[in-house]
This record gives sequence, structure tokens and C-alpha cells, in this order.
Amino acid sequence: MRALITGITGQDGSYLAELLLEKGYDVLGMVRRSSTESFERIDHIKDRITLVQADLLDQLSIVNIIEEHRPEEVYNLAAQSFVPTSWTQPVLTGVYNALGVAKVLEAIRLVDKKIKFYQASSSEMFGKVQQVPQTEKTPFYPRSPYGVAKVYGHWITVNYRESYGIHGNSGILFNHESPRRGLEFVTRKITDGAVRIKLGRADKLALGNLDAKRDWGYAGDYVRAMWLMLQQDKPGDYVIASGRDHSVRQFVEAAFGHLDLDYKKYVVTDPRFVRPAEVDTLLGDPSFAKMKLGWEPTVSFEQLVQMMVDKDLERLSTAG
Repeated sequence: MRALITGITGQDGSYLAELLLEKGYDVLGMVRRSSTESFERIDHIKDRITLVQADLLDQLSIVNIIEEHRPEEVYNLAAQSFVPTSWTQPVLTGVYNALGVAKVLEAIRLVDKKIKFYQASSSEMFGKVQQVPQTEKTPFYPRSPYGVAKVYGHWITVNYRESYGIHGNSGILFNHESPRRGLEFVTRKITDGAVRIKLGRADKLALGNLDAKRDWGYAGDYVRAMWLMLQQDKPGDYVIASGRDHSVRQFVEAAFGHLDLDYKKYVVTDPRFVRPAEVDTLLGDPSFAKMKLGWEPTVSFEQLVQMMVDKDLERLSTAG
């Protein structure tokens, strides 16, 4: 089996590449040409995968890759992935997260409609939630340019599935974290900040809304769900979540507590980090994925936080 992963250098892409290699796949990774290339997350497997250059902005480059390498599966993980950035770059976010999906699907339609496709949808599509918990049937109400663009990507996948018979799947993934999460994301900002305070390299950590609630899971578990979707006879849409929600404050408390620190002495609220339109709570119901895919998470919230703190402690201690 051969699979193409767009966004292979990201958190999810790196974990998915590892999983597919373990299963004996020939793994292709689509990367953009850049003067400052970063392969940190895939350095340990770089000699076992094939990197190919293309860009979601360039339709022909995607067609050429699929035509030349003929993957049986395509996982579209490439995106402008940081929600706050979507407020300052809404048009770019739309081009990548919405039209980029259409370009990959169109390439599949033109070259080989038998290719199985995975689209990385997001719980941010639910935004101002219409019901709790959220299921595959919950109406979308996005509260950011990121969420709006992801809704387009989701529905264009459904459209190509129903119009052209493409095995198009959408994984509506709730927040999933790991030690490979970017430092700009709140969870990694918390674990990195807590460790820096523990090591005496910082004395404060500024955060936004501590009362926002999210359904957090481990990225390594969630990429397994992506693969399972493409092994089904029929395509579909799946909520992938832990089924438990925690506030940002609880994440902070767990991270600082793991280091024997009282977060109240160090964490301050900064209005700069509060979104223009806040998403107060996201809680997924993964019942359908458990029933249809046989998928369940293996890493708990508490284990996830401790894993991230321990890795940041190891990294920063090694760095001097």
C-alpha cells in the first residue's frame, strides 16, 4: 500500500507516518518548498519516507504527484492550523483550509476516483455548540475564520463523495495534543511555561480564557482513527474524541501540579489571548466511531498532561 500525507511535518502527520510505516506502507509526504525547511518531527523516520514537493495553492502540482506516484490513500492534514492566526490572516486560512481541500479532491477525481481520501475536519466547526455533547449530526456554528474554512472543507468532501463516488471521509477530530504540539498552542504553552518556571527560567505564564472547556486526547490515538476510516468498505464522517471535557484551568492545574507547583502563584490572564468570538465548550461523543471503527483512546487526560510535561522537562533540562 502507498499513502500520500499532506502536512507530514506537522504533529498529526508525523504520528500518522509512523503508524503507516509500522503497517508496511510506502509513505509519501507532501512538503512545500521553503527557504527555512523544518523536519524536526520526522527526522527520525526521514530516511524511510519519500518527500515530494507540492503546494495546496498549486492545483497542477498536486495532480502531478498523484499521477506520478499513484497512492491508494491520501490523507489531507495540511492546513493553516492555528485558530488565532485565522483572525489576522482569514483569506489565507480560507485558501488553504477550504479551497486546498477542493484542489486535492479535484486531483483525485481527475487521476483516479478509486483513491481513498481522508479530510482533517475539526471540532471548531461546532463553535457555538447547538447541543452537548456534539455528534456527527450536530449542526455547525463556527466562531472563527478557521472554523468557517473547515466547514467548507468538510462539506466539499461530502459533496465529492456523493457526486463522484469518491471514498471521501471526514474525521471531526476534537483537540488532540502531544509533546510534538507547536509551542504556540495553549496546551504546549502551558507545559513549556510550567517547566521553565520550575527550572527558574521564567516567573510568570500569561494565558487567555482559563474557563474555556475542551475535549482533549492524544494525537497518537487519533491518527489511528484516521487510518481505520480508510479501511472501511463505505466512507463516512466520524467524531473522534475522548468523551470528557476539561477547562484550560484544569489543564494548567494538572501540569503545574505534576511539577509540585501552585499555578495560582504564576499564571496571569492576558486579554490579548482572548478570542474575538470565544468557543466556550467542546465535548465530543465518539460512540459512532467506537461502534463502527472499533476505535477507543488509550491515553487519558491525566496521562497526556504528564507525558507533555515530562518531555518538556527532558528537553529543557538537556538544553542547559
